[in-house]
Amino acid sequence: MALPRITSPHAKGANRTQRVMLLVLAATLPGVAALTWQYGAGTLINLAWASLVALGTEALLLRLRERPVGFFLQDGSALVTAVLLALALPPYAPWWLTLIAVSFAIGFGKQLYGGLGQNPFNPAMLGYVVVLISFPVEMTSWPVPHAVGIADGFKQIFGLNVLPDGWSRPTALDAMKMNHSLTVEELWQNPAFGHFGGIGSEVVNLAFLAGGLFMLHKRLFSWHAPIGMLAGLSIMSLLFWNGSGSDSNGSPLFHLLSGATMLGAFFIVTDPVSSATSQLGRLVFGLGVGIIVYVIRAWGGYPDGVAFAVLLMNLAAPTIDYYTRPRTYGHEKASRGMRMGD
Repeated sequence: MALPRITSPHAKGANRTQRVMLLVLAATLPGVAALTWQYGAGTLINLAWASLVALGTEALLLRLRERPVGFFLQDGSALVTAVLLALALPPYAPWWLTLIAVSFAIGFGKQLYGGLGQNPFNPAMLGYVVVLISFPVEMTSWPVPHAVGIADGFKQIFGLNVLPDGWSRPTALDAMKMNHSLTVEELWQNPAFGHFGGIGSEVVNLAFLAGGLFMLHKRLFSWHAPIGMLAGLSIMSLLFWNGSGSDSNGSPLFHLLSGATMLGAFFIVTDPVSSATSQLGRLVFGLGVGIIVYVIRAWGGYPDGVAFAVLLMNLAAPTIDYYTRPRTYGHEKASRGMRMGD
């Protein structure tokens, strides 16, 4: 009987899939708390609804594929996809929009390719981009920061309430992108701006930063991808920052504390399946995401570009892996590609 030749060394750890997913869910709690504090109960309702849709879609597709439903649902990956997607959507997105985004993320972003570990694209960002392109009005209707109870939030999400006047307004990224005449000092008088970033998003970004540092402490991922993304975004915003002029695209601190920056840096680009594999590759991957995010924010058609940047770099991940393969144990140089006779 031929024995497989498996290279060494080997490492064993306690990080089972289920445990990793539970830690990721725990790390989102500061962000959930910040979003709830800023915008009310809509985030909690979205989380519950997205989780039900994800588990139901996953169970249905697993049954159609004749796979053990209970075994695969227990790994927690569908729940993590639902939570990350619900946190990225507007807090009071219509129920049908969340349904479309989550079911597409699970069905076309994950199960279509064979399930966990087979998907080339980040499922949550794939679902997000589909609804962003298809329903731009609903996806840009972020409410002003104020407390909303569970009953009012439920009515709002499930269409039992009419939107009140002044419910939503442009975000800080929207206002910065559309500014063509005001200086930064004048623009900052807009109620969408806080101390350094958006009025609500700066607190939310700091909360996701805390959750990301928790995961880093638990060694769920290395620092390379998040630091690469934050560095790429900071360098680009520093290079093209025009001080307080009317054509300024915002300072580095503004970009770090606005939009979905920290959620993307610590919860999205660190996906081990759709990202690069080597440490250098992850650094390049994160750097590319940060650069593309700034390009879209400054000159693209959307105020925030985290989802688009991640999907574009998902396409580039195999090429990055090809050129950043680490040295094979026992060899002097990394061997790239396939050679005749191997």
